[in-house]
Amino acid sequence: MRPARADSFLEQLRAVGAQRYHDKHPFHLAMHEGRLTAAQVRGWVANRYYYQKNIPVKDAAILGNLPDRDKRRVWIARILNQDGTLERGGGGLEQWFALARAVGLSDEALHSERDVQPGTRFAVDAYVTFARTQPWLPAVASSLTELFAPDLMSARIEALLAKYPWIDPKGLEYFRNRVTLAARDAESALPWVLQGANDPAEQAACLAALRFKCDVLWAILDATQAAYGIGS
Repeated sequence: MRPARADSFLEQLRAVGAQRYHDKHPFHLAMHEGRLTAAQVRGWVANRYYYQKNIPVKDAAILGNLPDRDKRRVWIARILNQDGTLERGGGGLEQWFALARAVGLSDEALHSERDVQPGTRFAVDAYVTFARTQPWLPAVASSLTELFAPDLMSARIEALLAKYPWIDPKGLEYFRNRVTLAARDAESALPWVLQGANDPAEQAACLAALRFKCDVLWAILDATQAAYGIGS
């Protein structure tokens, strides 16, 4: 049985997602309701790309701060899952390019980053800096948005298939994979946070880190909505 202290802390972590996760953003709600134009969908994919390309960068920063070999062996899988490997190729970033092609964006358009908005760039760069400079425990806690991701990924797949028939379904592989990968990553990181945050100050730091990560994801949507609008 988990100690009452840990249960209370876990409830607080989950409450952050219930209150602040980006599935509640107006742009995201419009996407799932089928109200976005093709240009707005493309704008979202292009801006989110800047976050996607930096996922392995922030994970490498956290990896370098992890205190023991066992944790590093677990965490390094995140980098390989996103970047792929020289032997097997693939990876989440490659799947994001497939999504871009499915919505009508070229590889060059993503590589150029010409559609990445300043607000997106600022938020993502702040997250990478956070991962690089903070102690490993709150940095890992910031990743716990993955607790909330599997349900969102499933809903996103359903919405995109139903509401945007012009998107090639083959381009949705990233989201299909994240349903299981996000759950697995959260399952490995959550015990580190619950066991490692042994006093109120550490727990407060972890909760603040998770709120910060939610703010990063929210800011990306703010920047996208400001640039492309919402709805037709």
